[in-house]
Amino acid sequence: MKILWITSVYPSSMKPGEGVFHETQVQELQKLGLDITVICPRPFHSAPVRMLKKTYRKKDARPEYEVRKGIPVYRPFYRAVPGQLKWAQPHRRIASAVLKTMKQRDLYPDLIHAHFAMPSGGAAAVVSESAQIPYVLTLHGSDVNVYPHYSKGAFKAFKRAVGSASVVLAVSHKLQEEAKKLSGFDSSVLPIGIQLSRFQENEETKEEIRKRLGLPLDQRLAVYVGRLVREKGIFELSEAIESLQDSPKAVFVGDGPAKSMLTQKGHIVTGQVPNHQVRDYLLAADLFVLPSYSEGMPTVVIEALALRVPVICTDVGGVSSLFGKHQHLLIKPKSAQALAEAITRYEHEQIWKPEVADDLYETVQAQFDAGKNAKALHYQYQTVTKTSV
Repeated sequence: MKILWITSVYPSSMKPGEGVFHETQVQELQKLGLDITVICPRPFHSAPVRMLKKTYRKKDARPEYEVRKGIPVYRPFYRAVPGQLKWAQPHRRIASAVLKTMKQRDLYPDLIHAHFAMPSGGAAAVVSESAQIPYVLTLHGSDVNVYPHYSKGAFKAFKRAVGSASVVLAVSHKLQEEAKKLSGFDSSVLPIGIQLSRFQENEETKEEIRKRLGLPLDQRLAVYVGRLVREKGIFELSEAIESLQDSPKAVFVGDGPAKSMLTQKGHIVTGQVPNHQVRDYLLAADLFVLPSYSEGMPTVVIEALALRVPVICTDVGGVSSLFGKHQHLLIKPKSAQALAEAITRYEHEQIWKPEVADDLYETVQAQFDAGKNAKALHYQYQTVTKTSV
């Protein structure tokens, strides 16, 4: 079976940490014998637009074509418009780039799998209609919780992307419920999961891991992993750490616009690290903190729980369903005070008890095995292709 993936994020030789969760699922599908090709369209701005803003002049240097771990990945350009997800939906321009690539590269998939309703899902709807190929859509978070609320045009694009798909999947129950409220259409819950074998505790001590990473040995560490952008709650985390007299040292693992500011404030900022090192930073942590404003089902939280690392996380997206009876440990977003109080409680009241770690570890083992979930996705592919004949 030949599957064409359309997504706005996928790892590359230049940005190996971008969209790793997609590559995880593709690798598991590959093990099942599926023939997968990825198209990850890239925006470019026309000459007049490039004059407006410095960031619009920055060239996307990711390769137009590469083979990653046996998977062909194409990155055609499409014409972008400032604020396009609010006012000028790009799905038709993206679809045009996808169709052109399919023609040039002789791609004849049996099925399309689009990730994120906007913009990839909208593009998949156009490609599906043009090429007469069914598509599956996976909803991940911001495509439900953020983008449809930008404008009437954005909402219309979201509803069409969801309504035209043969099957809609959501990475959490919360996302499933929200998508139903917005669109009126049903979906099935299917998380991507993680490769559990990679997230097992080993014999190396925390001290040995910290030595290897060049981290302080004599301080408590609160570790964040992700993009260094406002929407991830990093400014609130920085403020919370600074407000505490006896605070842990903050370690920000990732890259983004806030990197220099966080460094100036005296926090440890590693920059982007290879994906296989994320596990080491989690094991080096006394606390893992993810204070995002919005999420679907954050992979890095699942990884931390698989390693039994204490987690402080905001109550957003599907995190509450992941935490289940322990969701009282979650905090409200956009609050430095709530973060500071949570850090204090974790450190001095020992609320992250062994039974909490054990319960959440078992949840991860049962529900977030990427291999098992890939088999469920394969079944969805088979069902769609059989019914569309």
